[in-house]
Amino acid sequence: MNLAPTLRVQTWLRHSAERAATLTDIKVWLLAAVTGVLTTYGVIGFILAIEWITEWAYGEPAEMLAEGARALAPWRAFVVPVAGGVIVGFLLWWSRRSGWISDFRCQGVAEVIEARARPPGAITMRGGLINTAVCAIALGSGSSAGREGPAVLLGGAFSVLVSKRFGLSARDSRTLLGCAAAAAVSAAFNAPIAGVLFALEVVLSNYALSIFAPIALSSIIATLIARYHLGDLHRFVIPEYGGAAPLDLALGGSLGLIAGAVSILFLVAAAWGRSASRWSVSRLRLPQPLLPVIAGVGMGAVGIVLPEALGYGYQATTEALAGNYTLGLLTILLLAKVFTTVLCLSCRFGTGVFSGGIFLGAMSGAAFGIVMNMIFGPFIASPTFFAMIGMGAVSGAIIGAPISTTLIVFELTGDYTMTAALMIAVGIATVLTQIFFGTSWFHFQLNQRGYDLSEGPQGVILQTIRVRDVMRPVPDSAAPLEDDTPRLSANQTLGDALAEMSKLKLDAMPVTTAKDQNKLLGTITQIRALRTYNKALVDSHIEHHR
Repeated sequence: MNLAPTLRVQTWLRHSAERAATLTDIKVWLLAAVTGVLTTYGVIGFILAIEWITEWAYGEPAEMLAEGARALAPWRAFVVPVAGGVIVGFLLWWSRRSGWISDFRCQGVAEVIEARARPPGAITMRGGLINTAVCAIALGSGSSAGREGPAVLLGGAFSVLVSKRFGLSARDSRTLLGCAAAAAVSAAFNAPIAGVLFALEVVLSNYALSIFAPIALSSIIATLIARYHLGDLHRFVIPEYGGAAPLDLALGGSLGLIAGAVSILFLVAAAWGRSASRWSVSRLRLPQPLLPVIAGVGMGAVGIVLPEALGYGYQATTEALAGNYTLGLLTILLLAKVFTTVLCLSCRFGTGVFSGGIFLGAMSGAAFGIVMNMIFGPFIASPTFFAMIGMGAVSGAIIGAPISTTLIVFELTGDYTMTAALMIAVGIATVLTQIFFGTSWFHFQLNQRGYDLSEGPQGVILQTIRVRDVMRPVPDSAAPLEDDTPRLSANQTLGDALAEMSKLKLDAMPVTTAKDQNKLLGTITQIRALRTYNKALVDSHIEHHR
């Protein structure tokens, strides 16, 4: 009897089972579905809350906020965002005092990325709920911010809750975090494909096969639920713009230069606004609860003159796509939106930059299209074509996500024709932004908190593993250190520890607390630190390639 074929079949089946165990985890898939459902209903509640507040305050839904604000008496158009700022300031102050949030700010995508690098980061369920309420009030009262940040943060809070409840590993917790982000984007923008790529590209920075399926499952579930409750609608109605010729593609690609300049302008202004806000609090002793009130006053003043700059700005974006604005008005609206969005982000009056990027891109793209039509006349497409390209190029460069942003814009508009030119433009704009600003908005926020994720997994490991995680503890009765003994703090990073031991040419160092530099907690050796680092690198490599 020939056993060779039987053995080969058995070996093949055994290897297939091992690969299946590596690539599929039924528990994670089920929890991905649960996370998708929870996130979607949370986002739907968030959207409906914004709509209810907007209609109550302005008499129109969020998509028609500008029209509603224009119909109000000037005093009321001014008071609404001011009142929103007062409520937001109080809620943030009360939440921080009660321990619900760790810092006086609205949370968003940056916190979710931080949770990926250092699970669970600063995300809590209570913090996610209060953040959702605060941002709904801010957006409903006219804050010039977006809803993608609060939506992704709320999804992240649900994923952390599920991960803790079922005791998931750090790797599986990161997968659920990606599922939540994908579901949030899908539900908020009716964009299932872009939701998946946003989670992979922006939140996880990981395209491993093993995480793709659960994230796609969560995104599809979110889309089905959101479409059932909210309808299958594109956010913008795209008018006919004529066929796109090769010249249109070339001009559309060159629009990336303008989009890059607009993105850099916004990011530099936002960075300056953030610094000015911190300086006002630390040097001028400005009470933090007054920051959202200041933003509300600014929004009220702008809203009386240019209500198009309030809220998401979807109505103004639609008008720009339709070609209903002059070149001068487009320029004024672009500058006004930069000012209002920077003001709101700096003063904690909401969070989220994607909607602002869409607005800025539509204005700059439409203005570019008008100028090109003056030069080339009937030989090119209408300004609508270039406005769509600008939407993706500016927003993609700001958030540092060219792939997912291209798909989000496509799914928002439902238009294929401009995709090739959009990919070129968003690539150029993103490269220019990285050259002259150095990073995306989300990573800039993380850099301000001491995290530099630009060096990839190896850099993240050195920044997120702490000395206390590697040291060998000593008994409480250990003698205190002498004053001249080199030491490390338990809160320092693994990268700091390795650098310090290398600098001092030491094989081991004592570890103390940050408060008492003489209190010995343990010791850390260079061999133990390197072994921990190597193991983390291997685990990270496996996670990113399976």
